[in-house]
Amino acid sequence: MDKKRLQRWTSGRKICMLILLAILTAYCIMKIPVLEKIIYPYPHRDIIEKYADQYGVDPLFVVAVIREESKFLPQSESHKGAIGLMQLMPSTAKSISESIGDKTYSDNDLLSPEKNIQYGTWYLASLQKVFSNNTTLVIAAYNGGRGHVQEWIETGQIDPKNIRQQDIPFKETRDYVDRVLKSYQKYITLYHN
Repeated sequence: MDKKRLQRWTSGRKICMLILLAILTAYCIMKIPVLEKIIYPYPHRDIIEKYADQYGVDPLFVVAVIREESKFLPQSESHKGAIGLMQLMPSTAKSISESIGDKTYSDNDLLSPEKNIQYGTWYLASLQKVFSNNTTLVIAAYNGGRGHVQEWIETGQIDPKNIRQQDIPFKETRDYVDRVLKSYQKYITLYHN
């Protein structure tokens, strides 16, 4: 590459970096909702709202869980074997299919946004019933397991009436609860009508 072409390329690259820096600065200073919606998108909105309405869950809560579970990548699979947008374990999904009478379920269905969101939303609704709509406990149970959260309550490690995130025994679950709650608040700010 000759010297003039290299200078033009370098100059163009600097201009792109300055534009990106200006956009990020504007976002940080003004919290422009359009820019924030890029960082907090709402894909699969129709599906989310359909099942959220059917099962009585706030759709903005569902989208916050999806954002933190899979970053909206339907083919996601965790190192523990959780699959899809809402990162459901196949054993959990099988149990959900039996609970809702879905005789056609197979593990491959977890890669389908429709089925994954349906099952994940149903599961959130079931956790809301178990934990009396305590959002922090629901999120902790979604990540750390219903049995663990019930054990923490029974052994006095956490007080369900005065739950503090720092009381959650599993660091991974504590961090997860924090991320989902922050995303949930951001979704409420950006999308609540």
